Amino acid sequence: MGRSNVGKSSALNRLLGRPGLARVSKAPGRTRAIHFYLVDERAWIVDLPGYGYARVSREMRRSWQALVDAYLDRPGQPRLAIHLVDIRHDPTPLDRQLAEALRVRGIPTLVVLTKADKVSGSASSRARARTARILGLEADAGPLVTSARTGAGFAALARAVDAALAAPGQARSGAGS
Repeated sequence: MGRSNVGKSSALNRLLGRPGLARVSKAPGRTRAIHFYLVDERAWIVDLPGYGYARVSREMRRSWQALVDAYLDRPGQPRLAIHLVDIRHDPTPLDRQLAEALRVRGIPTLVVLTKADKVSGSASSRARARTARILGLEADAGPLVTSARTGAGFAALARAVDAALAAPGQARSGAGS
């Protein structure tokens, strides 16, 4: 989950090791439906439409929001929501709204900063701290820093997804991105 143009499709392709699986585009807002990917016959990875930047009508944005809300409110909530935020920008009001919506629903969430290859190490550290503060994350649950281009952070992301899938107590519904 995340803003349009945050790198959801690139992250999904890198996480699954399948370049070209999810369509990558320079123009934001290309994911316009919910896409389900069955991984190793054991879990679903779900790609949701982005929000914010896409140049589409307000009506289209409202329909995407309704689609995402319906998905999140259905029985068998996701084991893990992966909330993607571009490391180059502070979380927006829409990012804060998403974080709160996931918290209210009780959906475990991992915040992932994308595009780390586009900033320096010190800028990455500052962005991580700012994002944690803005989204109200626990000190030990700070954002994971990744780059789909270099692969940085994706081993840790895969471990987090595996841990969520192994956790008892929820229906097998997969992870959302």
